[in-house]
Amino acid sequence: MTTPTPAPAHPRRGSFIGTVKAVLWGFLGVRRNADYQNDIAKLNPLHLIAVGLGMALLFVAGLILLVNWVAG
Repeated sequence: MTTPTPAPAHPRRGSFIGTVKAVLWGFLGVRRNADYQNDIAKLNPLHLIAVGLGMALLFVAGLILLVNWVAG
């Protein structure tokens, strides 16, 4: 017999926009503690990592384009 898998203790149902906002505030380095605690409770850590990596790549690509434009 198979045992049923338990449901997650805290289902995280954060929105994509909420994840993007949390990552943008993280890039700036300013965040209220209440908002930080709210993000911890609602947002999925894997989604945060994926959005953070994507935004970091966009930031680096933007810097490369800016340097090429200024130097070129």
